Amino acid sequence: MIKLTIDGLPVEVEEGATLLEAATKLDIHIPTLCYHPDQNVKANCRICLVEMEGNKLLVPSCSYPAQNGMSIRTHSPKVRRARRNILELILARHAQDCLHCDRSGTCELQSVSEEMHFVKIPRYPYVARSAESDHSSPSVARDSAKCITCGRCEYVCSEVQTVHALSKTGRGFEMQFRPVYNRPLGESICVNCGQCVQACPTGALTVRDETQVVWHAFADPNKTVIAQVAPAVRITLAEALGEPPGSISTGRMITAMKRVGFHKVFDTDFTADLTILEEGTELISRISNGGALPMITSCCPAWIKFCETFYPELLPHLSTCKSPQQMFGALLKTYYAEKTGKLPQDILSVSVMPCTAKKYEETRPELGRNGIRDIDAVVSVQELARMIRSAGIRFDTLPDTPFDAPFGLGTGAGEIFGSTGGVMEAALRTVYELVTGKPLQNIDIQAVRGFEGIKEAAVDMNGTHVKVAVANGLSNARKIMELVKAGKTDYHFIEIMACPGGCIGGGGNPIKENAMMRSRLDAVYRLDKELPIRKSHENLAVKALYEEYLGEPNGHRSHALLHTTYMNRSGLLG
Repeated sequence: MIKLTIDGLPVEVEEGATLLEAATKLDIHIPTLCYHPDQNVKANCRICLVEMEGNKLLVPSCSYPAQNGMSIRTHSPKVRRARRNILELILARHAQDCLHCDRSGTCELQSVSEEMHFVKIPRYPYVARSAESDHSSPSVARDSAKCITCGRCEYVCSEVQTVHALSKTGRGFEMQFRPVYNRPLGESICVNCGQCVQACPTGALTVRDETQVVWHAFADPNKTVIAQVAPAVRITLAEALGEPPGSISTGRMITAMKRVGFHKVFDTDFTADLTILEEGTELISRISNGGALPMITSCCPAWIKFCETFYPELLPHLSTCKSPQQMFGALLKTYYAEKTGKLPQDILSVSVMPCTAKKYEETRPELGRNGIRDIDAVVSVQELARMIRSAGIRFDTLPDTPFDAPFGLGTGAGEIFGSTGGVMEAALRTVYELVTGKPLQNIDIQAVRGFEGIKEAAVDMNGTHVKVAVANGLSNARKIMELVKAGKTDYHFIEIMACPGGCIGGGGNPIKENAMMRSRLDAVYRLDKELPIRKSHENLAVKALYEEYLGEPNGHRSHALLHTTYMNRSGLLG
């Protein structure tokens, strides 16, 4: 253990701890920008400088190791002068449009400026780093003028997700992080996961906003605006509106959406249950009839694009099922339109998602029919929170409202789609009973839960030993796909979610750190336990849909509406 003094207070930390960690142990706050608790230390910005008493040296607290006998000052006059000078230099190169920036109020640079009471006019002339603005991606907008070159986006893209869509270019004043080969983001190998948005401390990377499409539709008397809401949204929306992480707000969320202007609010849990019946039936068919194994889930569009780009030779292993979002859109523009006597083009189909890749998914040309897209707009949790605020709604005082019929009934199995391992657990709950004809003794399958990189489980189904795996995030997806490619796995079924933690960690959620994820995960399984039905095949509304319209899982009509194809995108790598 190391003993030192910070601001006159003694503290003891483990060998290898940094001065920032030691100060945190004393509840002493040191401002940071390039530092992120879930990433490696970079020490780029130097805003976290502290002074070593004795030699009067200034050192970056995020990277400098604590040493025995040290005495540190975190807010001496010398430290304050240095930090203010660094902040002036950063602001002299940073766009001055805080009032209409998407990150206003959640921007870390803004918070540091406020904390340091920085109100004077900078001494340095304002010269923006770059005027480059890139809106080519349907998911993420990039504004280089707001980049502070902290490197957090490049780290999460390369080290956490192993996509390597962003890289450092230029040197000194000209340095910036941008797509490789200087391509626009929309033409790069970016898989649209949005983890760079979560990592960015400023407005340099933001979620591409689609709310104006929805506001205009509200004002059109000929449009019926219908929303579907993903499982994770009811857990992260309240957090985006200022409540603690893990706050569940299902009923209040629906009330707020109705007051904002949505005519109907449906539950994507419904098509999550539908996905399980289609996907589970497909898995049983592959195991019984010699199909491509392991079969891999297809719910996550960022993962699909990752596979299409980096592992196109393994595309036959993907389930042909559309994601729950796209299944819902297909039903809305066919079954629901017919049932209510509406033309598909008169329905504005809106998805409220925790995911930025869903914005890309809605644009895929194969996901629609007769020139009409199944999904017209995707609104992230961040965007919905802004809509609720701009409508003057006090979210914390709202009463509860139930989801609308006929797509308002979801199960616990559908709800756990929001977390890593949830799709696998939901599938096993159903597939076991479809194969054996007997109920699963314990439907809480702990082996596939949690944030571990790769989790495994095995279930005996009437003598067939079904082995499954769950990969959490794209770096683990890459590991497991290399094993599949080399023929070194004996899995029957693999679940892959692009975002670490699953949808509760999606790029469209409120900005998070890993420490907040446990509260979100606990809320997912709390909701699962509270719902009266916890197995997808027991959803009465789904059963009625098959009887009335779809026929049977993987049948002719359900396959035409609920299944899809994929494409080779490896050309983007060149």
